[in-house]
Amino acid sequence: MGYEQPVLVIFHGGTGEGQAERLMARARVAAARASARAALDAGFEAVIVVTDDPGAFDGCPAGVLVDVDPPGGRFVYQERLGRLIERYGLERPAVMGSGSVPLLGADEFALVVEQLQARDARFVTNNFFSADLTGWTPGSAFGRLSRVPRDNLLPRLLRDEAGLAPVILPRTTATQFDLDTPTDLAVLGLVRGIDPALALVAEEVSALTVRLRALLPLLCDRSAELVVAGRVGSQAWQYLERETACRVRMFSEERGLATAPAGHRPRSLLGFLLEEVGAERFFQRLGELGDAVVLDTRVIEAHLGLEPTREDRFESDLGAWERVGEPVLRRLTKAALEAPVPVILGGHSMVSGGLMALNDAAWEGR
Repeated sequence: MGYEQPVLVIFHGGTGEGQAERLMARARVAAARASARAALDAGFEAVIVVTDDPGAFDGCPAGVLVDVDPPGGRFVYQERLGRLIERYGLERPAVMGSGSVPLLGADEFALVVEQLQARDARFVTNNFFSADLTGWTPGSAFGRLSRVPRDNLLPRLLRDEAGLAPVILPRTTATQFDLDTPTDLAVLGLVRGIDPALALVAEEVSALTVRLRALLPLLCDRSAELVVAGRVGSQAWQYLERETACRVRMFSEERGLATAPAGHRPRSLLGFLLEEVGAERFFQRLGELGDAVVLDTRVIEAHLGLEPTREDRFESDLGAWERVGEPVLRRLTKAALEAPVPVILGGHSMVSGGLMALNDAAWEGR
């Protein structure tokens, strides 16, 4: 078996058993199914879903193959993808996670196909420094990479170790929004025209969507000010400065945290403030800086040396502080809900593509 034309590989697995984790697993399955249909419509020859939960992808359309992880086996990303490229003879693979770029439609996937059908060696990605979607040609270039612990690093490795030329997709809401956390899912509750199955899962976090809706008028108000803190990139900052009416007070810290070298010690200005004044006064102070706060809590966690479970993080994003087991994160979550201004907790996507999607919704609904 061999595929000479572009093939999309979607990884879905390791989703967890907690209540919030299961919610996100359902959302990611719905997103993966929608992405598979869009990719096939855009001209991908096939879609391969790599999963440890084959039942989740029953009834997929023709052109979608389900490749099941061996039971009880140890998952190593580089080995699994390498075997997949060799087994299916992928000449022009593109890879993504099941929650990646869920707003990407057939038109955007067609741009990926166009680049992968070029004759010269190249790769195409949505984000060079922390990729959610990466395709390349030739597929054999993957064998020249020394170590690939995760998909985020693929663009840099394909350039530096395989010598492929980079092509970066335009930075739009569709290419930058990622479905990583319940906050991201709640954002989708405000986006028009999303896949019906995904919209149905988003209804399960409607209470959080209502909290997000409180931010929309601020984005269109010249007299309002929004506080944004976390791993905010320059592109997201520029977008907010250009596309929102409100003033934006930005605290950008620990960019590249997920791919930081071993031994890196995260440090955060807001983390120091939190340590000095405690969670309750921390949000009172932030409330004096703006009319609402969007906070990437993963930076605070890293600064404090916290290692909450994924379930704890998801429950914190939902505002379910009573279900958060990690005591410091539980107190932080409770204090956020009791803050004098609306506070939204989330991860990296919330302070990048999530804010872009919120702003789109604000102006559409104005």
